[in-house]
Amino acid sequence: MIEHTATPAAPAGGAVPLARIRAALERELPRAVELRRRLHAAPDLSGMEGPTRDLVLAELPGGEVDAAGGTGALVRIGGPGPAVGVRAELDALAVTEQTGVPWASARAGRMHACGHDVHLAALVALSRAVHATEGSAPLVAVLQPREETYPSGARDIAESTLLRDHRITSIVGAHVQPTLARGHVAATPGAVNAAADEFRVVVRGRGGHAAYPHLTDDPVVALAHVVVALQRVVSRDVDPTSSAVLGVSTLLAGNAPNVVPDEACAAGTVRTMREATRDQVHRRLVEVAELVARAHGCTARVEITRGEPVLDNDPALAVRAGALLPELGLSVSLPMISYGADDFSYLAAALPGLMMFVGVDGGPGARLHGSDFLPSDDAVRDVAFAMLAGYAAAAGTEESLTRP
Repeated sequence: MIEHTATPAAPAGGAVPLARIRAALERELPRAVELRRRLHAAPDLSGMEGPTRDLVLAELPGGEVDAAGGTGALVRIGGPGPAVGVRAELDALAVTEQTGVPWASARAGRMHACGHDVHLAALVALSRAVHATEGSAPLVAVLQPREETYPSGARDIAESTLLRDHRITSIVGAHVQPTLARGHVAATPGAVNAAADEFRVVVRGRGGHAAYPHLTDDPVVALAHVVVALQRVVSRDVDPTSSAVLGVSTLLAGNAPNVVPDEACAAGTVRTMREATRDQVHRRLVEVAELVARAHGCTARVEITRGEPVLDNDPALAVRAGALLPELGLSVSLPMISYGADDFSYLAAALPGLMMFVGVDGGPGARLHGSDFLPSDDAVRDVAFAMLAGYAAAAGTEESLTRP
C-alpha cells in the first residue's frame, strides 16, 4: 500500500463551479430519494453485491468503468487528468428489518441497517450533478464492496492499481451518524476511527471429572483469571492520553456441568488510535494470557488478526470541507472521534482522505446496525451535500457558493 505524506496538487482545471453544481445537485435529489428506496428494498450481503452494483451503475452517467474488489466498480465522471474519488459502500447486513415502511427490505434476513443505501444514492446524485456541470473537476465514484466483513473491499482497491490508474489525488467519504443532530456534519482533522483488531485466546489444561478438581488443570478457572487480568492492560499499561479498548465478547468452554474440559476459549476486540499503542496492547495481551494461564498450570495460545488501520483524516481537506459546509446549509459539529472502525481507512492510508460523519434522524433510539434504523429521506440530501463539500475541498476550489 502506498502511504501519502502530503496533500497533492489539486486537480487541473481551476476552481470548480460550485454554485452551478449545487443547483444541479438540488435537481437530482428527488430521483436520488427514489433510488435510495429501491436500494433499501433490495439489499445484498457482503461479497454478493453484484445486483446492487448494477442498479447503481444504471443510474450513473456514462463513463469509464473498472471492476473493483470482485463485486465493486470505479466509475470515472469527467475527462482525463487528476480526479477526486468519492466512496460509497455496496453491502448490507444480515439483519431482519423491523421498520414497517412500504419499501422495507424484501429479502429476509438482510437489511441496509448502516445507511449504505443513503450513501449510494447521495453519490449517484453528486455524480450526475458533476457530470451535468461544465468545468467540473473529474470525479471517480468508488462503489466499494465488503465494508461490513473481511476481507475488506477497500483494502483490495487500495492495494490494486486502480487509484493510480484513475489518477485519484484525494478520496472522500461520508457516513450517517445518529448520535449527531440532523443537519450537523463532523469534518474532524486527524484520527477519527480506531484501528480494529480481533483476538482469540485458547487456554489448554487437563480435563476430568468435576468432582475431582485436584486431578485436573482447570482451563475454565484459568481463562476466567485471564479475562479479568486483561482488563488492567488498558487501565494500567496504556498511557491515559492515548487510550484504547480491549474487550472480551465471547466465551466458550465445555458442554457438560460435571466435566472439566480440556480447553476454554475467549475472543474479543482491540481498538487503538495510535500504531505504537496498538503494538503495545498486542504484546501485553499475549504476555498476560500466557503468564496467567501458566500460573494456573495451563498454557495459552493467542491469535491476533489485524484489521483496519486508524482512519486518519487529512487536516487540510478537513479544514477546507468544514469551511464549505455552512454555505451548503449544513452545520459544523464539534469534532467527533469514535472507536468504531471503517475500512475507508485503507483508502485514506493510500491517499489524502476525508471521512465526514453526517447527523441523521434514524428513528426512536436509533443505532447503527439496529433492525429499526431508518434515516429519513432528508439524509440523502445531507450526505450528498457533505460529499459535495469534500469533493470541492479536494478539488482545491476557493470559489464561494454564494457568488453568482
